[in-house]
Parts: sequence; C-alpha cells; structure tokens
Amino acid sequence: QVLLVESGGGWKQAGGSLRLSCAASGRTISTLAMAWFRQAPGQDREFVAAISRGADNTDYTESVKGRFTISRDNAANLVHLQMNSLKPEDTAIYYCAAGGLYYGGNRASQYDYWGQGTQVTVSS
Repeated sequence: QVLLVESGGGWKQAGGSLRLSCAASGRTISTLAMAWFRQAPGQDREFVAAISRGADNTDYTESVKGRFTISRDNAANLVHLQMNSLKPEDTAIYYCAAGGLYYGGNRASQYDYWGQGTQVTVSS
C-alpha cells in the first residue's frame, strides 16, 4: 500500500508561485510513475502533469505548459509541482497520484494510489 500526502497549497494572487510536494510512504517512488491531477468546484478531475519513473518522460496539460514543472526526488521519496505565473483558473484541489507503470501518462485509470489533495486558490 502506498500513502501519498500532498502539501504546499494555499492562496496566491495571480502571477504568483507555489510549490506543491507529494510525500510517499510504503513504497519507494523509484518504482512508481507519478502525476498531478486537479479538480475545480463543479468540474471533473483533470490531468495536470506526469513524470516517468526515471524522469525521462514528462507531460503537461496544454493550459499549464511553460508555467508548471513536475519533478521527482527518488532519494527523498518526493514529487514536486512548481507552479509559476498562477492564474485564477488554476484554482482547484490538486491531487498526487502514483501507479505501477513506468509512465502513466494523462489517464487517471493508470494510477492506483491517490492522495487526499491540497487546495490551491488563485485570486485575480
């Protein structure tokens, strides 16, 4: 069983930055593909970013390309999402996800483990 705990969420004005972290326990993340998803009020959960086990493959949803960066620290069992140039439409609960494939891509079904989420609120 893998436990994922997100942190780093909060409130920011548009244009600001936040760094989300996901701490994993129960299994080393070097054996897991990792990703971030988000869910805004009244909307479905959507893919944000993904990274392969070896960090040699990453992907982002179009709306965050050039602003968000996903990274992983396998030694510390952490995954990060650096979010710059935040926009009000980035407001959502952000979830960390992990899966047993080498690379999970943008489909939620590829991920077996999910955190509880961290709230990000961006005001205009």
